[in-house]
Formats: sequence, structure tokens, C-alpha cells
Amino acid sequence: MQARGRCWKFGDNIPTDMIVRTDMIFKPWPEILKHVLETCNPEFPANVKPGDIVVTGKHFGQSSGRAIAAKAMKQTKIGCIVAEGFARTFYRNGFEIGLPILECPGITEHVSDGDVLSVDVESGKIVNETTGYELQAKPTPPFLLDMLKAGGLIPMAERLAGERS
Repeated sequence: MQARGRCWKFGDNIPTDMIVRTDMIFKPWPEILKHVLETCNPEFPANVKPGDIVVTGKHFGQSSGRAIAAKAMKQTKIGCIVAEGFARTFYRNGFEIGLPILECPGITEHVSDGDVLSVDVESGKIVNETTGYELQAKPTPPFLLDMLKAGGLIPMAERLAGERS
């Protein structure tokens, strides 16, 4: 699983309510997507492209455990999220819906907003193509990689159920 795209860099301590505002949670997807992360960067919802890579600091997705935050990030069609650290609930939700995420302490020191990044989700290798700097993310447990490859928890469970039939 590879991702290559523009880096959208965000800071530390971004709660789920800043990913999807509370007044948006019952709106249809097209409306929600017009506002994803807009309080952090008003340009993001209008300009994010499929394959782009979101880089954040510590505690991304903290606060409430709303799964809609991870789902909204996946709906933007980003290639992956690389964070110095995730809130545990967001981390779990990401894998359960098939959203590629990696933890890489120190990443924010080595990327700038707008850099072009390449990420190998399976190996955890991250290359800043703009500067040539390479980083190594924490290894993702094999079970979670299998879940990502299946497209999330439900597709993985359906596949496993089919194998047992």
C-alpha cells in the first residue's frame, strides 16, 4: 500500500470536533466534506486531493471517540495520515474503517506544508521527496495491516466468514 501526494501539515492536540465540527455530524457527506479540518486550515476541504498525505503532531483525534472523524478523513480520499501520535480511539477507528495511518515520532520536524511525500504503509518508510529526507514509522502490527488490506474490519470479517464456509 503506497501513498504519494501533497503534505497537509497540522499541529498537536487536534480533537475530533476540529476534524468534523459538531454542527456537521448529522449532515450528508457532501456537506461534511466541505468542512473537514477547516478550523485548522480553511484551504484543506476545498483543495485536498486524492492521495494527499496528512501529517500531524501528537494526540491527533483526541477528545470524543466519534467514528465520524475517521470516516470523514477517509472520505476525503487522502492516501494516509502520519502522526507523531494518535488518540487511541481514533487509531482503532482508522483501522476499523480501512484508513491507512502510521505513527512516526519526529515527523513534523522534517516536513513542511506542501512538500511532496511518499509513504509505504506496509514498511513504514516515509520519503520527503521535496527535501530527500527519509523517516521510518513505527511498525504496524500484522493483524492491523491485514485489516487495512481487507478495507477495514467488516470486509475482513466477511472474508474470514467466507473462508470458513
